[in-house]
Amino acid sequence: MVNAAPWLHIVGIGEDGMDGLTPATRAVVEAAEVIVGGDRHHTLSVNPTAERIAWPSPFDAMITTLESLKNRRAVVLVTGDPLWFSVGARIGRTIPADQLVYHPQLSAFQLAAARMGWSLADVETLTVHGRPVEQMIAFIQPDQKLIVLTTGAETPAQIAKFLTDRGFGQSQMTVLAAMGGDREERFDGAAADWNHEVPAFNTLCIDCVAAPDAALLPRVPGLADSLFVSDGTMTKQEVRAATVAKLMPMRGALLWDIGTGCGSVAIEWMRAARYARAIGIEPRADRRDMAAQNALALGAPKLELVDGTVPYALGGLDAPDAVFIGGGLSHDTYEAAWSALRPLGRLVANAVTLESEATLIELHKTHGGDLVKIQTHRADPIGNLTGWRPAMPVTQWSLIKR
Repeated sequence: MVNAAPWLHIVGIGEDGMDGLTPATRAVVEAAEVIVGGDRHHTLSVNPTAERIAWPSPFDAMITTLESLKNRRAVVLVTGDPLWFSVGARIGRTIPADQLVYHPQLSAFQLAAARMGWSLADVETLTVHGRPVEQMIAFIQPDQKLIVLTTGAETPAQIAKFLTDRGFGQSQMTVLAAMGGDREERFDGAAADWNHEVPAFNTLCIDCVAAPDAALLPRVPGLADSLFVSDGTMTKQEVRAATVAKLMPMRGALLWDIGTGCGSVAIEWMRAARYARAIGIEPRADRRDMAAQNALALGAPKLELVDGTVPYALGGLDAPDAVFIGGGLSHDTYEAAWSALRPLGRLVANAVTLESEATLIELHKTHGGDLVKIQTHRADPIGNLTGWRPAMPVTQWSLIKR
């Protein structure tokens, strides 16, 4: 059986419009019967006979709109590279690959790196377009270069404040607007002094510069306890680092944080891997509020919080790649979590009380895995001298679903 010719073309277009397209891609746009895109894309393209369709609202209706065009020569216009933080990937997850042709253009990242003279391989590239701006906080590191696709004219000032609040006010910021077109503009300044009014369609470049007292927020687990708003009930720094390591954060993976408290484990999980997701299950409203505050402040704004008690609250949640049980430990909670856990999923449970430790010992005897006891000591003043003050020991059980 011979497959039908592709009917849908996803075309990347830049500020130079049709002049920037290859001859073959230009011919595709000129021959289209229907063109889908934003107002800006329609302005940049030339085809006087094609039917023009704006991006559907809500945007989720896009696939239905495209599937209705199957018997016509259809083009979707996007900015730059259709498969780099663009709608091309979303379309490709639904419409079969043999029905699609992608026509890439230079991305905003490539253009911005060229303008700045930066090696793209040494730059963190991220987008806050249509997403919480706070997620970029996790990428603020000394000497790190960032290129950020923004949401609008207000985004650079918001990010300048994030930088300044964390001791990175001398970071150098450059906003590049309408790159590759006749109206290209550039705005430069330090984060602490940022006061430019910039066009809505822009790309932000940041060369992070840390002050001596800057907040250091590495993406490896083990942030200082003092960085979290908490009522004191939380997985402490050293134990948290060991816990997140056993949970093994991975790109796009989902964590269930059962008894999330102030959200410290879930937040460190999300910071540790690109696009990692977490659902925190917490019955106390005050702790959910603290977790939400911490998630915004530390760059994990997409933390999902669920009000409920376990195991009942676990029903209907997306299947997790990892589960942490920091509260609500019971045989029933374990069974519900283990049943939902995906193959190769990781489960970690911590216990402080004798009763919960006994439960972990029973589970370990029945199901195997690793059982360890973790205790830390901190040096504290004792009069004019210094001594070790022990923290409560934590029993930790972990295993992988195979």
